[in-house]
Amino acid sequence: MERAEIANVTLQYKQATIFAPINQAFQTYGKTVEDPISLVLYHMASVPKKINQLGSSYTSVYSELTGNPPLWITHTTGSYHNDIYVNNARLLVSQSDVVTIHKDTNLQILHKIDEVLVPTTGPKNLAKIYNPTAFEFLHFYESFIVNPHRLRTFRQKVEQTKKEDIFKTEGGHTFFIPVDEGFVKNERAALIDGKIIDGHVIPKKVLFTAPTKKDVPFETLANGDNNVRVVISFTQENRGPNNIINYVKSHTLLSDGHHQQGVVLSEIVQANIPVKNGVVHLIQRPLMVVDNNVRELLEEKDGGILSSFVRAITDADYKEFFNTLERSHDITLFAPCDAAWRDDYTLNSIISNKNKFKDILRMHLITDTRLYVDKIINIGNSRDKRVHTQDPTTDLYFNVVTSGTNRTVTVEGGGVNATVIQPDLAATNGVIHIIDRVLGVPYTTVYDKLLTDYSLNKTFRLGNQGGFNNQLTDTTKKFTYFVPRNEAWDEAGVDHPSAVKKLFMPQYHYHANNILERHLVISDEPYTMERIKQLTSERNEDMYGPRTEISLPTVRGELSLYVEESNDHTYIIHWKGERIPVFRPNVACTNGVIHVIDAPFLQDGDVQVSKAAALDFAGHLMMVMAAKWLLL
Repeated sequence: MERAEIANVTLQYKQATIFAPINQAFQTYGKTVEDPISLVLYHMASVPKKINQLGSSYTSVYSELTGNPPLWITHTTGSYHNDIYVNNARLLVSQSDVVTIHKDTNLQILHKIDEVLVPTTGPKNLAKIYNPTAFEFLHFYESFIVNPHRLRTFRQKVEQTKKEDIFKTEGGHTFFIPVDEGFVKNERAALIDGKIIDGHVIPKKVLFTAPTKKDVPFETLANGDNNVRVVISFTQENRGPNNIINYVKSHTLLSDGHHQQGVVLSEIVQANIPVKNGVVHLIQRPLMVVDNNVRELLEEKDGGILSSFVRAITDADYKEFFNTLERSHDITLFAPCDAAWRDDYTLNSIISNKNKFKDILRMHLITDTRLYVDKIINIGNSRDKRVHTQDPTTDLYFNVVTSGTNRTVTVEGGGVNATVIQPDLAATNGVIHIIDRVLGVPYTTVYDKLLTDYSLNKTFRLGNQGGFNNQLTDTTKKFTYFVPRNEAWDEAGVDHPSAVKKLFMPQYHYHANNILERHLVISDEPYTMERIKQLTSERNEDMYGPRTEISLPTVRGELSLYVEESNDHTYIIHWKGERIPVFRPNVACTNGVIHVIDAPFLQDGDVQVSKAAALDFAGHLMMVMAAKWLLL
């Protein structure tokens, strides 16, 4: 301010609103202010506005800088408080609304902000476009900003497709412009058409990175017909302390045959460039363009959100896996994000065993089908909920949790439940879903798995009644737990209504514990389905005679059963004349394994109550009813 004489004149004789960056904002800015006059004038407006006057009807105020470039105002709603942003700077509400009246009539208002506002200005010979539109910024880009990026390829495509007018349109809009480095593939520029240009513009919304909610879709101009529908959203990756990378992603929801369905993710290489008709973000590659196969898409993001996954495949020397990602058609890959590989002792020990790790990699891959997230949701809402992977011994199971308008999709493989944090990344030969964990590497105890898996919560609730579940946290033991899923208890309630009804009543927790004990095997090593089948075969010397049961040690006594494997690699447990399908085998935990089964080990007569106990319960119930009646 002291170096800007014009600004001091304004403060002496005019009304004004001043958006003043705090000291820390300049430390973060970290650049020498070579033109203090322009910088200060860009933080001042000639109309005094208090916080309550920066309302939703006020989307911008005009600054005092030459050309009067607008300062864009954004209101956000949060869980704990609401915020106001000026461009990308947050207004410090509690330290703002400092009001003075200068020379009796001139009202001046000061607001503190947490970021330095940087105007988009060109050299003096371009003074006529000192306040450029998005088109002028694109056309004269090299004069406005000095950095290694160039915009020539995209500019040429805008001109060739005669789309200049959408960058000249008055009002407030958001423009995404890919830099020349995003066109290193020679054929990529040829794929840019007018519809893709439209897909780089969000009309009638000025979206800076800080105030814009992440993963919220916004309509683009590429929605003018029923053949193509494209939305854009912002997202972030946290690569460590003070290292947050901003991305933008286009999602082509409808395909017309020329523009492939799915998500294209692009890093924002320079964000929040204000222009006369909105804001410009420079991005690493063009949106909507799908020209990489799955392997190329992974490797293009090396150094980013999937770099550890690529490095793990390379370290395993698994060239066949890379070849499959490159040459196969219609594949679906669940790719663990970079954070999923950090500081995990169990994971590191498994990676060191290359053969075992190759099995784990294969369970992340589904061949011969493209499972976009909408199809996964349909599978998750079906009864079966699973698909086969490249590993013939492992299926993936899907679940969908809906909360209001939010849908969370999870995938389970080898006992690990991972959340899909970025679905539908589009490739020429398939689709990638980014997940937050490595499948097949257990990280929870048997107890925690039951606690967090919604499909098993009835067995968990039953075990809580009498404290049965407490032992399942013990990491010094190895458990094999045959766990009926929720639907199994529902169907058992039809076949054995009296027994199941009593089991879920707290006063019968002793009987519930007895039933659950026959489902829990405790031994030196957990029994996988393959191991149980092997033991069954070893006992059965005559291949054509009746199968011989094996006995597994339970808390009290033994569990006698045998297992057969069907042609589709699913398992059937034979127990006391019952044929019980295994819905999910080999759910690995840190202290054992869970087999999710379609029926409990339960028969009529398992829950018998003596007459004395029944009378005692009836008397107790009558006392409760009498007490309630007396309180009325």
